[in-house]
Amino acid sequence: MTARGAPSNPDLSGHSRDDWRRELIRIGDESGFFRELGGQHTALHVRAGDTLVVTFENLDHVFEHGGNRLPWGFDFIRSHGWSILGLMAHDWTWYRDVAVHDFFDTLRDEGFFEQFSRVVFYGASMGGYAAAAFSAAAPGATVITISPQATLDKTQVPWETRYSKAWDRDFSDRYGFAPASLRAADSVYLLFDPHAELDANHAALFDDPNIMRLHCRMMGHRIASAMQGMEILKPVIESAIDGSLTADDFYRALRRRRRYTRYLKEMLARLDQRGNPWLMSLFCQHYLASRKGPLFRQHLNVANAQLAQQGRRIPGTESSS
Repeated sequence: MTARGAPSNPDLSGHSRDDWRRELIRIGDESGFFRELGGQHTALHVRAGDTLVVTFENLDHVFEHGGNRLPWGFDFIRSHGWSILGLMAHDWTWYRDVAVHDFFDTLRDEGFFEQFSRVVFYGASMGGYAAAAFSAAAPGATVITISPQATLDKTQVPWETRYSKAWDRDFSDRYGFAPASLRAADSVYLLFDPHAELDANHAALFDDPNIMRLHCRMMGHRIASAMQGMEILKPVIESAIDGSLTADDFYRALRRRRRYTRYLKEMLARLDQRGNPWLMSLFCQHYLASRKGPLFRQHLNVANAQLAQQGRRIPGTESSS
């Protein structure tokens, strides 16, 4: 903790944008700095411990919280006594802005990152792209990137059909191609769903040996929110930040998805596509043994009716002699 101490807890609920701006300036003046980067980005730094966590907002955070908010993970990072540098975007920018590029160049050239014993870049989706891309400003950093894009340059990813609002951004400038930036990182944790085709295509472009690829099957694009719903996001991120996370640790934690409704509904949809009534019946019986679920009950009834029509045994019943 610096001599000035940690800032007091802010309450930005119901504040106007001007009030929000003044409050972030106050926080920055107390223990770090606040910067407005062009018209669409801001950065807040609060100095505490020797670990610096650099965070980038994803689209969920941008639109759920509007203009009056703190950087992603602000309270979580402060609770651990870590320093934070939180980048905030105010639109679908993918942080492709000369003002942001210049900001990271300046931090690098002035030795800002060298003040810390550990530097970690974190983000998901748009923020995951930015965490990977801008980590090049701090060689030797740890990077945690969830469902990231490698780029949105259509000449490089012509198969990308999402995020059209950002397609006209320039991804050829500094920090443009995220996989190239990661070559300077010490270690990288890349979380993605290999069954989500577009995310898997992006993940395939991240191919350096310093990358630990962590498969989050049938969790879709919004892996961070799913992990939060399973109450494993914080412990996983904590372990990654302190450098102790292993693949075995991660997959043990991920077992909690077996009780997570969103994951189980994805399983249900995939079983429906497979058209195997025996497996569908078995799965729905397992689900309904411990909880209610009209959707699962409906699929169970349909599957059992199909099995009866085919003259096949329903799972869990005695076969005819």
